[in-house]
Amino acid sequence: MAAERAQRLRTSLRTHLWPIIDAGVWVVAVYASVWLRYDFRLGLLLTSSTFAAAIGAGAVHVLVGSVIGPYVTRHRRGSAEEIADLARTVAITAVPLLVVPLLVYPPPVPRSTAITAGALALLTMLATRLVVRSRAARRALRRPGRRVLVFGAGDTGCRLVRGLLADTEGDVLPVGLLDDDPGKARFRVEGVRVLGVRSDVAGVVARTEADMLVLAAPSADPAVLREVSDLAAGLGLDLKVAPRVSELVGGAPSARDLRDVDLTDILGRTPVHLDTGLLAEHIAGRRVLVTGAGGSIGSELCRQIDRLAPGRLVLLDRDESGLQATQMSLSGHGLLDSDDIVLADIRDRERLGEVIAAVAPDVVFHAAALKHLPLLESYPFEAWQTNVLGTANVLEVCAEHGVGTVVNISTDKAADPTSVLGQSKRIGELLTAHYARTQLGRYVSVRFGNVLGSRGSVLHAFTAQIDRGGPVTVTHPDVERYFMLIPEACQLVLQASAMGGDGEVMVLEMGEQVRIADVARTLIRLSGRSDVQIVFTGLRPGEKLTEDLFGVHEARRATAHPLVDCVTPDPLDPAELAGLTSRRDGDVRAALRSLATRAITRSASPASPPRRPAGGDGQDGPAEDPHVR
Repeated sequence: MAAERAQRLRTSLRTHLWPIIDAGVWVVAVYASVWLRYDFRLGLLLTSSTFAAAIGAGAVHVLVGSVIGPYVTRHRRGSAEEIADLARTVAITAVPLLVVPLLVYPPPVPRSTAITAGALALLTMLATRLVVRSRAARRALRRPGRRVLVFGAGDTGCRLVRGLLADTEGDVLPVGLLDDDPGKARFRVEGVRVLGVRSDVAGVVARTEADMLVLAAPSADPAVLREVSDLAAGLGLDLKVAPRVSELVGGAPSARDLRDVDLTDILGRTPVHLDTGLLAEHIAGRRVLVTGAGGSIGSELCRQIDRLAPGRLVLLDRDESGLQATQMSLSGHGLLDSDDIVLADIRDRERLGEVIAAVAPDVVFHAAALKHLPLLESYPFEAWQTNVLGTANVLEVCAEHGVGTVVNISTDKAADPTSVLGQSKRIGELLTAHYARTQLGRYVSVRFGNVLGSRGSVLHAFTAQIDRGGPVTVTHPDVERYFMLIPEACQLVLQASAMGGDGEVMVLEMGEQVRIADVARTLIRLSGRSDVQIVFTGLRPGEKLTEDLFGVHEARRATAHPLVDCVTPDPLDPAELAGLTSRRDGDVRAALRSLATRAITRSASPASPPRRPAGGDGQDGPAEDPHVR
């Protein structure tokens, strides 16, 4: 209690001290202005009118500042908010000093006093606050605590340094900055200097005795962040991440806002910026159906669609547990008692037709698929049944019931496919292109890479292996893959639903591929276990060393979105699927290879029946399934 009373007393003194100081500054500024105007003649300075003007200016300043200025609320000393309040208060205070000498003769003080005294007063007040702030920063730099280096001297890094210094209850002390920008070599933030570039981290750690490194460069290249992370690990530094400026509710970040590094920070995906107005226009008030709604991507897609206020959102899946989990995330309960929760299998065309007829969706987001490459290599008939015939069922019943927009979720493995998975998904793209050419409505495919955190992804597999003590199994030391985050993948699906052209395959610009071995090493390092080994097992049948987003024969075109390109595949008539395979693996593989490796570039086509322009009813929606990437 005594400590609290003492703190309140100190706060009260500071609160009442600054108005007195600022009033005194005005008195000095008025006398100084008059003295300068009269060429330093004391006889003209020491008059009752000058005294009255000086005291009056100080009193007006305190009065105005207590109503609309810096004394109404507590600012951080020297902050932009306090400077703005001071400038406004000084300007208002100067008005009487300007008006009275114009109306009264002889003027009590020179007419220039309002300008010169106001300028002197404002500069002196700012200087006083900056001195106080500088002394406080120097005291903060001497307090005990963990010594931290901040990588990144941009807006995020500067806010972090200021926040850590101002956080008197925190035990994290910034002792230096690192930044690769040569223009910031002599840069200082509250007395904390830029001490070098990322390659200097070892020497800077030795000089400053830092034991923590904070990544505060959200726009840095992922390769740079991985290098800094590796350097920090090699030096035994505790590695943390600062929140983005956009993630802060208000004020500056503090030590409590720092978090541990995770894999998504190291992989560093560029955020996808959406045209939310366009998305809302296409989703709001419409009936939307999502297949595979119980999966990792399907559930996230449902959550994002739900925020766009659809008229009705129907969840379809054959996985009852997945449906329950998605319902829990949307409504807070998993009673499974709603007509918007549909248990069905896309392999069952009759059942699927009943659902589409009953729901009459404007938009169907289709992603129900099997996705595990090695398993589908062993059981190609299952890939045929779900990824090919199941997709054909969805497209056919949507066409029969006049669905306005159908978005098919595909994969980067569909580009020049070499696996059963890639071939089956490629055929799905070709079938979608056929319905785009021959049916009313809009049919679009979306192609992207591996999704971090989805069911069965390497993130879960590696984490489980590390928890067991290893080894972590990687197919090949040089195998590389594209990676996306689940929300990002769903955002791409939604963007495609609003902007994709009929029959197009929308492809996200995904940056650089990442070595799977590097992902494994990063996860091992983040786990803190140094005894886990990596074992290379060799590439599996159908697996590529690196992935492609576009086939060698595909004509890549730009779209209205800077991070999305597109291609237009040849259509495949679903009639060609009839009776094409038996259950024999050899027959299925041959059929998949034959259909998937058709000419990829779009050829001249016969005239197609008249279609509704792209932009008709129900122009929205991709879909996703618990099994798609």
